[in-house]
Amino acid sequence: MYYKLICVDIDGTLLDDKKKLQPQVKQSLQNAADMGILIALVSGRMPSGVEKIEKELGIECVKVCNAGTYILMGEACIGAEYLPDFVLREVYREVAEKYQIPLWIFRDKEWFVTGTDDFIRKEIGYVSYQPKLVDALGLADRWDREGKAPSKLLAAAEPERIQNIYRELKELAAGRFDMACSADTFLEIFPNGVSKGKALKTICSRLDINIEQTIAFGDHELDLPMIEAAGVGIAMGNAIPLVKEKADYVTKSNNEAGIAYALEHYLKK
Repeated sequence: MYYKLICVDIDGTLLDDKKKLQPQVKQSLQNAADMGILIALVSGRMPSGVEKIEKELGIECVKVCNAGTYILMGEACIGAEYLPDFVLREVYREVAEKYQIPLWIFRDKEWFVTGTDDFIRKEIGYVSYQPKLVDALGLADRWDREGKAPSKLLAAAEPERIQNIYRELKELAAGRFDMACSADTFLEIFPNGVSKGKALKTICSRLDINIEQTIAFGDHELDLPMIEAAGVGIAMGNAIPLVKEKADYVTKSNNEAGIAYALEHYLKK
């Protein structure tokens, strides 16, 4: 098989547990790009965080940001989707107010927060972006007047608390928005029907790529639709059990240059 597109999740997949890009992984993707294969960075991260990794890779990539709601090819946006306007208010009350944690609010290239904690301080370092502190209800009112809505919302907390929030939001979410964990401590909330798998299909449609000629790497629930949609879905050795179960192949972990190991196998074959 001649592959034309490689889609790579960032945290827990492309980067190791120290948030570092291992030299073997970088070289393997550069080699693939030299073969004419397009690389897509497909992440829950906001654009500045994805662009930072693109620069470190030294490869011009398609950038799928905000859990698939905002897709960039170069500087051009080729896909943008938004939550219904009422979701911001409801999730703020059910998550931020009830659990007394900041709500993360994303729209295109912007990031807003309703407070600050250690999760946010760490993320600022990872994505090189300073979020704007806002009153969520006031922001919702302003966006109502401007005809705007968020791309994505996010709750960050200890794993047990995240699972409690996940369970409690399920009834509210039904038919109105989708959710998935991108890590044990992150619950992502995004428009109905949006997924990394849908983003992969959007790229293929835009560039006339047969989906069977794609490879996708991931490790967590948010990556599952992409793993299932790709011609070859590859789970990292550190992936959650469900991703491993659905994948075509399980490679080594993100700390063991798993992407490089798998690409050596598939591209050589």
